[in-house]
Amino acid sequence: MDLKNQILHNVVLDDNELWLAMKAGDEKAFSTLFKRYYSYLIRYGNSFSPFSEKTQDCVQDVFTDIWVYRNSLSDTVVVKAYLLSCVRKRIVRSKERDKVFNKSKSVDAIAFLFDFSVEQQLISDELTEGKVKHLNKVLNFLPARQKEALFLRYHHGLSVDEVAGVLNVNYQSASNLLHRAILYIRKEWKGSFVLLIMLLTNWI
Repeated sequence: MDLKNQILHNVVLDDNELWLAMKAGDEKAFSTLFKRYYSYLIRYGNSFSPFSEKTQDCVQDVFTDIWVYRNSLSDTVVVKAYLLSCVRKRIVRSKERDKVFNKSKSVDAIAFLFDFSVEQQLISDELTEGKVKHLNKVLNFLPARQKEALFLRYHHGLSVDEVAGVLNVNYQSASNLLHRAILYIRKEWKGSFVLLIMLLTNWI
């Protein structure tokens, strides 16, 4: 079965296969990538701006550019990390154009405004519920850069290298952001580390 037929028959293809097919001009592969990541990117984009329509425009512009300039794109990208990074940069440029964002600041200075909470079904008893509520407060007290690094690492499942790429910092800086955030959470929350990781991976 060729790639187009696999897509038409809902065979799950990995990102690399879809990316290479998209670069070769396969519209079905492009559409599949768009559907796979659109909601993730909207969610991430809304973490920087309350203007949901602008976020949608930025995400759509990213996909438009990818399609138009597909021939010049690398064959070897981590698709999810690449898309998150593109959306982040596009939102900064949008803020600069609208004079909402201070033009003297760099991409690194963009404020991550997302408020974290966890899936309600994970709360199995009153003790856990109390811990979860406390954890949410601790998470939302973190500096914006640490919150964003945690969000990318655990909610989106990016590697530390990929987090560094999205944030436009080196590996050590990304690692330090994550390390300081986890240390602070463990100090202030004092709950089970296993439960902590489970909750971090189920932010909504």
